[in-house]
Amino acid sequence: MNIGTICSDLIRIDTTNEGDNRGRGERAAAEYVATLLSDCGVEAQILESSKGRSNVVARVPGTGSGDPFLIHGHLDVVPAAAEDWAIHPFSGEIVDGVVWGRGAVDMKGTCAMTLAMVADWARAGVRPDRDLVLAFTADEEATGEYGSYYLARQHPDLFTGVREAISEDGGYSVVHDGKRLYPVAVGEQGMAWMRLRARGIAQHGSLRATDNAVAEICHAMSRLASHEWPLQLTPGVRSMLDGISAALGRPLDLTDLDAEAERLGKVGELFKHVLRNSANVTMLNAGYKVNVIPGSAEAQVDGRFLPGSRDEFLTTIDKLLGPKITREFVCFEDAPEADPGGPTFDALCASLIAEDPEALPIPYVMSGGTDAKAFNELSIVTYGFAPLALPADFDYNAMFHGINERVPVNALEFGARVLDRFFRPSAHEGPS
Repeated sequence: MNIGTICSDLIRIDTTNEGDNRGRGERAAAEYVATLLSDCGVEAQILESSKGRSNVVARVPGTGSGDPFLIHGHLDVVPAAAEDWAIHPFSGEIVDGVVWGRGAVDMKGTCAMTLAMVADWARAGVRPDRDLVLAFTADEEATGEYGSYYLARQHPDLFTGVREAISEDGGYSVVHDGKRLYPVAVGEQGMAWMRLRARGIAQHGSLRATDNAVAEICHAMSRLASHEWPLQLTPGVRSMLDGISAALGRPLDLTDLDAEAERLGKVGELFKHVLRNSANVTMLNAGYKVNVIPGSAEAQVDGRFLPGSRDEFLTTIDKLLGPKITREFVCFEDAPEADPGGPTFDALCASLIAEDPEALPIPYVMSGGTDAKAFNELSIVTYGFAPLALPADFDYNAMFHGINERVPVNALEFGARVLDRFFRPSAHEGPS
């Protein structure tokens, strides 16, 4: 079975995650993955913490004695409205060598890379250079409660000995002035989803309000929205900027990185959202009648903070909110980091260059979050590495949670070859 077919098959299985455990779940996709692995001679188990919220874990025995290595990827996808798409989001249709559908990039295409690689090994009778643990998870597009966190907290024995991992959003090509940069993720922002509450005195709407909860929450949200977060060049971000500078052959203007990001286009998108912490107001809930001042009001805020800046971020949040606002976490996840100067990063870069001699790999810090946060609880360090050689005009970042999500089949094939080189580096002598 070729990689395009695997990707299409997975897309056709609707695993929409509405975020409230009322969807179809991941069971059908998990059974598909487990069956494919079984056909390759790899024993897989399906684990659930709630009916239909399915995870697949398997171990491929290796030939060496090195630490086992983890590949994790999620089976769920965000919702997609078919009327907005040029091709139905759950068709998995392949048009002119491109697979269309929700999950093509995020991240059933990447799961297909892993499965195609294992299938190729089974046909050729080869094994990786160390044990390889595979985890296909549920619920990444929400909190991970039914997926990666469930596995890490309830089944840690499945990951015994694992120290490092790879997963989504890194290793893809970004073309600038004819140069192909490949950002390899070495960290991601932490996440603080917060519910904020103001309490006041419920009164008739005609009275002079003495303690208006709606006004208090609005004032606090205005302070948050207008706050200018200071520039923070964390070690991971500095390594990314240094890598971009080296790849482009010129220094970046560190005195005005916002303008530099705009000038660099897609390359600028790599760093423009990780120069500062952020807190965006996303939901408001207050009142029930126009002539009643309610006794309470709520808001929700999506907070993101860079590695190493958690305490400073929360201190700033509390100062901006003021004493009349209480907060609680809807979801809180610290910011994981990986080593951009270690042997694993170097080996990931070498596997890219082996397949694309003009590749310019650079470190990368992601603005969003992944299952890496959950596995970080087991002291497993994850690199974002889902390699794709993409056309110069392909807007990769627009594919995430966007309409008309798609990925070229030859980009997936490139990724499977890169992964193969990383896990058995002696398999090939030169680019294939």
